[in-house]
Amino acid sequence: MLIALFADIHANRQAFEACLADARARGAQRTVLLGDFVGYGGDPDWVLDRVMGLAEDGATLVLGNHDAAIGGSADGMNLEARVAIEWTRTELGKPARDFLANLPLTQSDYDRLYVHAEASHPERWTYVVSTLEAADSLAATQARVTFCGHVHRPALYSLSSTAKMTSFTPTTDAPVPLLPGRRWLAVLGAVGQPRDDNPAAAYCLFDTDSGELTYRRVPYDIEAAAKRILQQGLPPILAERLYVGK
Repeated sequence: MLIALFADIHANRQAFEACLADARARGAQRTVLLGDFVGYGGDPDWVLDRVMGLAEDGATLVLGNHDAAIGGSADGMNLEARVAIEWTRTELGKPARDFLANLPLTQSDYDRLYVHAEASHPERWTYVVSTLEAADSLAATQARVTFCGHVHRPALYSLSSTAKMTSFTPTTDAPVPLLPGRRWLAVLGAVGQPRDDNPAAAYCLFDTDSGELTYRRVPYDIEAAAKRILQQGLPPILAERLYVGK
């Protein structure tokens, strides 16, 4: 079975549409959405409608920190993020807000764990940026493979049977065999706001039969996404950064 995994859509309709189309073209049979559906971008209504439709069709979903902030607190976020959250609150209807409020922090499926940030304390929204955080996350679960987002930069960590941690930045379109002798933590790149100096939208495909994970990058209409942000009166930096992947 081929699973398409998406994280950090951030109300970017154009990027999400492009990634969904790419996944369909490659034969994805299941969808996993790792949170942060809203925030930063200019189309939260459209994205939430699409996400809720995917959920009805059987997609697996977890809560992101920007999703949680819609019904909670945006304290700790930078100014631009807070402005986007406050605006998004006014844009979403009750069904969408209720949908976000009821999302779980984690979901498990066979030998896989899905979480937005990391597994040891998912509610703290810790960034996995080194083997230290990756090791803490892996120690908190028995899952063989953990998938997360939050960082907006693709990365892959593994833990050997002798407790040796390794990490590397995966190459686009180069399938990585997630060997059974190790445990893995895969950090997806961001669909809607990449921050690895590559503006193309990012998502992953995982083949449960072969055990191979493939990181994908998909060009999309950045100009349209940026224009939408500006039309909504959101901070211009949120549009500008899309062009450079920062």
